[in-house]
Amino acid sequence: MGSPSDEELMERFCDGEHEAFEALFARHSGRVQGFLTRMVRDGPLAEDLLQTTFLSVIRSRGRYEPGTRFAPWLLTIAANAARDALRRRQHVEAYSQTGDATPSSVAPGVGDPGMRRRLQDALQQLPPDQREAVILNKVEGWSFEEIASMRGISVVAARVRAHRGYEKLRLLLGELEEA
Repeated sequence: MGSPSDEELMERFCDGEHEAFEALFARHSGRVQGFLTRMVRDGPLAEDLLQTTFLSVIRSRGRYEPGTRFAPWLLTIAANAARDALRRRQHVEAYSQTGDATPSSVAPGVGDPGMRRRLQDALQQLPPDQREAVILNKVEGWSFEEIASMRGISVVAARVRAHRGYEKLRLLLGELEEA
């Protein structure tokens, strides 16, 4: 017999089986941390938000509906934590006298590090809803239907957010090419 599905593990966790939670954390923490790092572009903050996300899973297990797909539910919690953190950071920066203009670095991956940095910089200039749609669609491979369901918006609105994000990225990266 194969390993249990995420949904089976979550239902076991809801029934009090703590090993099931540990299995879910082991299975999803890397992907969630990658998503959070791309959203907030701050490694230590992403680690904190990873903990916040899984604490929220523990706290909201009583509201988990059996049969709900676990991965989209988990990433919804993570995305909300990232949005809250970005809002708080904007609020703090708006009221602080000296803003730190240098963004936190993200561990470089394979490929052209210069292009990767330019792309990350451009992503950070997108409004959070567009950034989220682009990352979920292109990086995480989500359909617009899944994004719409997660955000409680129409499929058309999800497509529009992503399209506007792609257009703005094209402009930002084009401006960088000409510089």
